[in-house]
Amino acid sequence: MTKTLAGIVAAAFTLFAFADTDKHLTTAEVMASLKPSDWREPDTANLLYMQTRSGEIIIELAPGFAPKHIANIRTMVKERYFDGLAVIRSHDNYVAQWGDPNFEDADKAKSLGTAKTPLKAEIFQPLSDNNITPIESRDAYADHVGFSEGFPVGHDDTQLWMLHCYGTVGVGRGMDIDSGDGSSLYAVTGHAPRHLDKNLTVVGRVIWGMEHLSSLPRGTGNLGFYETAAEHEPLLSVRLGSELSDKDRTRLRVLRTDTPAFQRWVQSCRYRNHEFFHDPTGRIGIGNIIPPVEKL
Repeated sequence: MTKTLAGIVAAAFTLFAFADTDKHLTTAEVMASLKPSDWREPDTANLLYMQTRSGEIIIELAPGFAPKHIANIRTMVKERYFDGLAVIRSHDNYVAQWGDPNFEDADKAKSLGTAKTPLKAEIFQPLSDNNITPIESRDAYADHVGFSEGFPVGHDDTQLWMLHCYGTVGVGRGMDIDSGDGSSLYAVTGHAPRHLDKNLTVVGRVIWGMEHLSSLPRGTGNLGFYETAAEHEPLLSVRLGSELSDKDRTRLRVLRTDTPAFQRWVQSCRYRNHEFFHDPTGRIGIGNIIPPVEKL
């Protein structure tokens, strides 16, 4: 057993140890018991602030999983590529996608500036390079699931990949798996389309303002694409958190996934002991325990 796998197993035993001692805590009780050290404030360089007509959407990027795509996205943001583009697709119970409405017309498509295109897909990372908080779950799409760097992941004995849970942000592409570059992005707004795992590059997740994507009118075109420009949701601006002043930046904190507090929270979700529940279930899916986020 490798050192990394040994650490995962040890953490799993720690997680299971909370099953008996904390099974009567509700999620509200766990949340009320949290300390400042149980939270993390994301690095501003890894935050995208996307202003739309409906409101602000904040995305946390995961450079440890897709460094080249995220470097490309940062370049496009700094060169204002996304400003004036739009949400061009809202597929019911699936995803919302944004980018250049003219992406299929080379003469009208917006220039990518100094960004690179295309990029080789970044889907897998070596298991030994990541610190994982394991989650006991009978997952249908991965041998093992858990959290790494605060993001939901799956893994086998050699490699690790990010999962398509609610709010996951990935890179749009064509039929060629290496045809994406980060200029077109999508967010999961419906059920968790886990069949997309290991097929697309994932770059992060929406941590604030999901309602501004999930509530958009559904597109009536093929795959939920909007058929007219009037249906598009304009992107007024997209900025890195590091580009914004303190007064212009919404500050957020995310529950850390590498602490006993998170393990207690997972157990409170696994054993629903609120008065409403007649059967606490005792099981959990990875998509049911995406870390909570609070506004500071």
